[in-house]
Amino acid sequence: MLTGGQVHDSKAAVELLSGVQISGSNILGDKAYGAKQIRDYITEQNAAYTIPPRDDCTNPWYCDFHTYKERHLVECFFNKLKVFRRVATRYDKLAVSFAAFIHLASICILLK
Repeated sequence: MLTGGQVHDSKAAVELLSGVQISGSNILGDKAYGAKQIRDYITEQNAAYTIPPRDDCTNPWYCDFHTYKERHLVECFFNKLKVFRRVATRYDKLAVSFAAFIHLASICILLK
């Protein structure tokens, strides 16, 4: 799901998750995705979440940091995508062109 550059990713998280069957899954996310609305949606779908609470959280929840370390693989993949200058600076004006190049760059990364 592509959003505008000024839209924070957590704003579209519930909409994105609603398009995927997450029942029985464990959703990994960083502190930005720890909003109550997102956590409630995940638990309503009979899924678990591994999202650390923010430092200023007054009522922190448990986070399994051993499982949270698995998120590092996804972050490394995004860093590999950003090596492609066209992705990092988003030269494409149309979302469909940008998404197409992300697919192409992903294929190049996975073929290495």
